[in-house]
Amino acid sequence: MAALIRFHRDTPPERYKHPRLGVVELVVSARARRVSISVRASGDVRLTRPRAVSRRRALEFLDSRVDWVEQARERLAAKRAALPPQLSPEEERARTEALRRAAHADLPPRIERLARQTGLHYAGLTIRAARTKWGSCSGRNTISLSLYLMTLPEHLRDFVILHELCHTVHHDHSPRFHALLDRLTGGHEKELTRELKRFTIRG
Repeated sequence: MAALIRFHRDTPPERYKHPRLGVVELVVSARARRVSISVRASGDVRLTRPRAVSRRRALEFLDSRVDWVEQARERLAAKRAALPPQLSPEEERARTEALRRAAHADLPPRIERLARQTGLHYAGLTIRAARTKWGSCSGRNTISLSLYLMTLPEHLRDFVILHELCHTVHHDHSPRFHALLDRLTGGHEKELTRELKRFTIRG
């Protein structure tokens, strides 16, 4: 006789009014192994618990994590506020072309100035609509920069260019590479790297 495979369905979500967090969705899941909290991009909160964990214990866990939930909501709200307004395809093309013109006016003299100041030499420069990297350096020391660098503050544009110029000496991310970049940024490499990570390429 063939074995029966039973599929356990989750119970319908319950809407619970929390005194600080507002409405929270409570879910009992057959697949859950522990109590967990998720905060969606909209700020909505879901509390998921296994069948073996009581509702009371799950709510106690939620109460212990209220500060974390509120901080997560604040981070998500800040990200939403930083997003540019949704553009139509025509507006997006116009924006890209405007950034391209600005990049061709700004980036060549900028990299030339930084190369002269640091004594580092590059073979050539290309400017592309790259959406995955701010910049790159080939094995032949040709540097490619994303036109979306124009969305960054000027000091971070300089930092990206210095990063790629350092790759003309060290084609890796070895300690020697980081030591050179840190020296050229006045000991601020880690700080600038953290700041750059707060930005994303939005093409």
